[in-house]
Amino acid sequence: MTVNGVPRVGTVAARLTLADFLRVDCGLTGTHLGCEHGVCGACTILVDGEAVRACLMFAVQADGATVTTIEGIAAPDGELSRVQAAFRDHHGLQCGFCTPGFVITTTALLRDNPNPSEDEIREGLSGNLCRCTGYQGILAAVRAAATPTAAPHSPTTAASREGPRPQRSPSPEHLQGHSDQ
Repeated sequence: MTVNGVPRVGTVAARLTLADFLRVDCGLTGTHLGCEHGVCGACTILVDGEAVRACLMFAVQADGATVTTIEGIAAPDGELSRVQAAFRDHHGLQCGFCTPGFVITTTALLRDNPNPSEDEIREGLSGNLCRCTGYQGILAAVRAAATPTAAPHSPTTAASREGPRPQRSPSPEHLQGHSDQ
């Protein structure tokens, strides 16, 4: 597989998750493990352009794939992507644990829909959970990253140029009514 533009070759146990492969074998600890059931979205990465949960995929399933993790979202010179800069500028994070998953999900969402409505943003993020922020900063960051005046940089990996479909939970209720935090 290719991870953030770097070819990775190896032999792994058949039941090793892609999340564990990325964290342990590749040393890419930005892919966080929260629930390990695909519910929280903290482990969201791009596999051949599709937003997927790395905790639900075996590493062997990524054989030959192009994988982009949070470490591969910024420009090679370290300049933050438009989405990363918006999360920083609009305080779309608090403890930071869920942030990599939100940034990857938002990157995929905005690539598929560069000008989403408020409802489309909420639906697009509904598969990611945050226990700290109350979501208002996250929603503001996504709105800012979607605006035409946002910073022009976007990820340049092959996976980022494809059209992923963010994974979603059945409803976005957890993104509503949390403006007091």
